[in-house]
Amino acid sequence: MAIDRREFMRLAGLGGVVFASGLPGWARAQGYGASAEEFFFVQLSDLHWGFSDPKVNPDFAGTLQKAIAAVNGLSQQPDFVVFTGDLTHNTDDPRERRRRLGEVKEITAALKVKDLKFMPGEHDASLDNGKAFREFFGDTHHTFDHKGVHFIALDNVSDPAAALGEGQLRWLAADLASRDRKAPIVVFAHRPLFDLLPQWDWATRDGAKAIDLMMPFENLTVFYGHIHQENHHMTGHIAHHSAKSLMFPLPAPLSQPKRTPLPWDPNEPYKGLGFREVELEERGVKVAIEELSVVKRSAA
Repeated sequence: MAIDRREFMRLAGLGGVVFASGLPGWARAQGYGASAEEFFFVQLSDLHWGFSDPKVNPDFAGTLQKAIAAVNGLSQQPDFVVFTGDLTHNTDDPRERRRRLGEVKEITAALKVKDLKFMPGEHDASLDNGKAFREFFGDTHHTFDHKGVHFIALDNVSDPAAALGEGQLRWLAADLASRDRKAPIVVFAHRPLFDLLPQWDWATRDGAKAIDLMMPFENLTVFYGHIHQENHHMTGHIAHHSAKSLMFPLPAPLSQPKRTPLPWDPNEPYKGLGFREVELEERGVKVAIEELSVVKRSAA
């Protein structure tokens, strides 16, 4: 696929831009019966639709639309768009939760790309075990295959105890059992699967069991959200990459007593919000990740 990477980066707005060619093992996908045609997808995370604190983000009603406009403005449209959770901000009112989920579905329908993958966050699903989310967006965990890459979307938020649960772990084990251990696999989750900071709810109670199931696979990469900042972590050979939020950044682990949102800085608007581009180097052996800001900085 011919694509001017620099033009793509210039036009891309919020969220994460992920090139499938940058995933470990992509270059060998043809050896497993797949076409291995190059493609990219866009990752958006932590929209928190319904959040309304102007001290944290005075553009709380416009950030999502800016992201959609940026994606629609790409000279080459992505193959699909994935939303990795917290589509809405938390509310105890089930009718308000459904209203917000419906608004997200309506707003994101403006994307030119019609292949949209939605995952819940705890703000969407933990108070009703994902019932409202499923009404609007379908299953909270699923798999799909696209041009030689196997994708797995996990649900570590519908259980208020922040666990995948034995049933989902059995489902994951059965899915992985049918995969070649050298084939490229991408796993999406909302919370980190490893113990980044359990006291801040930055962990999955039984995430270590999922990682144990993934460990035999040589070319598996995990993308997640939830922590509203860039973070890169390795569990053995498995890389875990977090996405920035579209609404507000959160502090670095233990950099302050509580995980309260960072205040808006009028001197650096949209600071801490941004998107990611992942590109293949050295025939899939090396993955280069570049985090880009929400808006282009004006020249000084």
